Amino acid sequence: MEARAVAKHLRITARKARLVTDLIKGKDVDTAVAILKSTPKKAAKIVEKVLNSATANAENNHDMFVDDLYVKRAFVDEGPTMKRWKARAQGSASPINKRTSHITVVLSDTKEG
Repeated sequence: MEARAVAKHLRITARKARLVTDLIKGKDVDTAVAILKSTPKKAAKIVEKVLNSATANAENNHDMFVDDLYVKRAFVDEGPTMKRWKARAQGSASPINKRTSHITVVLSDTKEG
């Protein structure tokens, strides 16, 4: 059985968040939380919240035991980009892309593969 949690429209680039989600793939939940607590990146705090949400979903909605859970999948998709403009010299402008991302964590109680 699987439990999942998704956080959408987060103001962090997908490229930076993927560095953190790659650290916890395939790990059990306790190890994953310990890794995220010791990772000095902004995305670590966000991914930890999503992981805790997935753990709570597994425990409350699917009656799964927290001790048996491991991170089956953790991935980051790009969200919508907010496009802004910055004034430059001689009346011109340069684009500023404020990127967002969607983070998904899927937990499972059976170790496959």
